[in-house]
Amino acid sequence: MDPQTMMCAIRQETLGGPEVLELAEVPRPDPIPTEVLVRMRAAGVNPVDWKVRTRGGFLGQPPFTVGWDVAGIVEAVGYGVTRFTPGDRVFGMPRFPREAAAYAEYVTSPSRQLTRIHEGLRDVEAAGLPLAGLTAWQALVETAGIGPGQRALILAAAGGVGHLAVQIAKARGAYVIGTASSAKHAFLAELGADEAIDYTSEAVEERVRDVDVVLDLVGSETSGAALSTLRDGGLFIVVPSAAPGVPDLSITSVPSVVLVGYPVVLKRTLVPTKSMSAGLIQERFTWLSKGEAVKLVTGPGGIVSGPRVASEASPHLSGTLVGKLDAGGLSRHDRNAELVGSP
Repeated sequence: MDPQTMMCAIRQETLGGPEVLELAEVPRPDPIPTEVLVRMRAAGVNPVDWKVRTRGGFLGQPPFTVGWDVAGIVEAVGYGVTRFTPGDRVFGMPRFPREAAAYAEYVTSPSRQLTRIHEGLRDVEAAGLPLAGLTAWQALVETAGIGPGQRALILAAAGGVGHLAVQIAKARGAYVIGTASSAKHAFLAELGADEAIDYTSEAVEERVRDVDVVLDLVGSETSGAALSTLRDGGLFIVVPSAAPGVPDLSITSVPSVVLVGYPVVLKRTLVPTKSMSAGLIQERFTWLSKGEAVKLVTGPGGIVSGPRVASEASPHLSGTLVGKLDAGGLSRHDRNAELVGSP
């Protein structure tokens, strides 16, 4: 086969741990009408990646390539694409939950599932935003409609989704309370949080009352405790992948809260969260794509603001490092991909 039509990708032939990931030569994809071909500069690494790698999940049985967060340069455009031209820097989360194969030199994507990267945002920063940022945005803006005068409680506020949720809620004028260990309280203050609660030594239900929205990024037994912090008619949002088990929220003594998300066991109203719309990034993430006051948690050695190179990818790929990692784009000439990450 013509070398010009081949590329490098991280593939797996079996389900399992990080050891099943292999560098392989595979055919380079061609964009069909309305799609673009992106030369990858960085790929985000998320918990869903190792879950699919281990269990198959959305993708079934291998072979496949995991990864959905992409950032790179438009290499070619398919018929009918008018939004981009070759050379444009773009980022997004294409095809989820179908295979996007972001761990590769090149990715094809529907053009409307990408948006331009502002010149103030680095490739690795852009690659860290889509899944975590869209999760936070969908929960707080699309579902909760967070705005001025409202109070939001964010559990795990210093994590990959949480630290972006804090910034989104503050940007929309909300009063933000976040839980994190005491070592991360200064970081939460830097992000704009109005209050920080040390979950290791304080009971959130004793410190907080009458919040309009709870964003639960932890799950398990913390869900029941946090429910009591809501006002009547408040909104409780559960992020599915946060909980190792299904929290039983049906026994809550708060009769008039609205429970949102899945999986949730309940006997009250369930308001399903909206699916990721194709145009969500470019329509609702303008401030993120411009890099306005956005900080990314990076560095597995501790919480820091601003990205840095890190080599400890294995814990995250094994599912033991909480937060974000971004892998620099693969190259057939330099196969030592740069990694930046967040705890």
